[in-house]
Amino acid sequence: MIIARTIEALDAARTTLGPLALVPTMGALHAGHVSLVAAAHESGLAVAASIFVNPLQFGPNEDFARYPRDEAADLAALRAAGCALAWLPDASVMYPSGDATVIEVAGPAQRWEGAARPSHFRGVATVVAKLFGQIRPERAYFGEKDWQQVQVVSRMARDLALPVTIVTVPTMREPDGLALSSRNRYLAPEERRRAAILPATLQDLRAELQNDAVAESATAAALERAHTRLRDHGFAVDYVALVDAVSLEPITCPRAGSRLLAAARLGAVRLLDTMSVDMTMVREEISSEVH
Repeated sequence: MIIARTIEALDAARTTLGPLALVPTMGALHAGHVSLVAAAHESGLAVAASIFVNPLQFGPNEDFARYPRDEAADLAALRAAGCALAWLPDASVMYPSGDATVIEVAGPAQRWEGAARPSHFRGVATVVAKLFGQIRPERAYFGEKDWQQVQVVSRMARDLALPVTIVTVPTMREPDGLALSSRNRYLAPEERRRAAILPATLQDLRAELQNDAVAESATAAALERAHTRLRDHGFAVDYVALVDAVSLEPITCPRAGSRLLAAARLGAVRLLDTMSVDMTMVREEISSEVH
């Protein structure tokens, strides 16, 4: 595996390796990241992974300083996963002195994480655009857990006519359902036990919405019950929402292309999760009633 830390070394590696599939990360790698590398391998392209804890996407009171960093373990994991290239720029390489451009995003960036963390997606879009320009991948792989991020990056790539295909990979979960995240390691043991209530709540909410052609009032009541269940178990809930999967606009009833989004805190750890709402069952029930 080639390790590049400068633009010159990166350019030399790209010349050697040819077309690339990119897995962008902030390090502290876990099995979810490895699943992205595995999916990228299936493209037949050489796989590059970036490791960069991006200061631009952290707000002033967020956890940039304590975000987990373990370069040696990350490089070992990438080697074992068959990465051809690890791109490890520092902040001076990614944001050279005199930089004057950032990517402002609207559309799917405006609600949810965009409202809770106002500068977050500006930082995400800017660093991802830089990674695309530096590595020039044919394909880039992102985890489904950060669903809003995927939609923001996809919209940016489309709007700016960037020549890269965005590929989404399903969320990897612990046996109790908790979505893998680098921040999970900060959960205290009792918090970790309770954290599984978040995916369980979304799972139950999804089943309720999928199994009935629910009216607006019933959908709102189901969402409120999910809020209440999380609060009753000690979560500080930012949102539990039913949205259009692409625009991220809230919707009042489940339909094709629906998605659940949730963000809640346990102690100092902010947990995100998402699940699709498969309306096939509802459509079949309605069709059978009509015929």
